[in-house]
Amino acid sequence: MHKTLNLDDLIAKKTKENVEKDPELELEDLYDLIIPPGTVVSIIYDIVEEFGLEPVTRKMPISIANSEEREILVLRGPLEKVQAAEEFLYKEMKAWVENK
Repeated sequence: MHKTLNLDDLIAKKTKENVEKDPELELEDLYDLIIPPGTVVSIIYDIVEEFGLEPVTRKMPISIANSEEREILVLRGPLEKVQAAEEFLYKEMKAWVENK
């Protein structure tokens, strides 16, 4: 039986890996790539694995009806990796939309 992709499992796995590597992770040199709601989960998995980014959730203000804050998935890492991951994300999402 195959395993269904689950973002909660991915976040827990990467959090555990990061704690094992460096329990006092410095946030100063890290940047967040905001993942738009509705992004294909397999693309998120590919980004996390290819660029070594840490998936975390963060509350952000959202301008939609009756909602001031919402938890958003972000991928955190060094600037160069986040910029490369952002390029990859847009390229993959464009290819996904065009193939639908």
